[in-house]
Amino acid sequence: MDTNDHESKLLHKELVYAIVGWAVEVLNELGHGLTEKPYENALPVGCGLKGIAHEQPVRFDGTDQGRRVGEFIPDRIAGKAVVADTKVIDRITDNERGQMTNAFRITTLRVGVILNFQHSKLEWERLVL
Repeated sequence: MDTNDHESKLLHKELVYAIVGWAVEVLNELGHGLTEKPYENALPVGCGLKGIAHEQPVRFDGTDQGRRVGEFIPDRIAGKAVVADTKVIDRITDNERGQMTNAFRITTLRVGVILNFQHSKLEWERLVL
């Protein structure tokens, strides 16, 4: 299999890389290990500087058997296509991956990126439904 061909077919590849690039810049500027809120607040700034359309807060109803039981508010939706989730945790685990899977179900989007600012080197994962 040609890896270059595979990479060219990645869904929203450029958008995810732009988000990750922004996250590295924020980590370099703010440092690591703060609470999640400063990184979450920096996301729209980075999106704006990179010319990425973004939405916040977007509220989605959580439903059970057709009845509203709560709401889900993702950190950010970039380019109307990628759910971006900021974290400050020891490491990305199946718990965070599961949360992203739920975000896909609720938002009907198919691509997400988890950004972990806990350490001096950004940890990130791109997930696709």
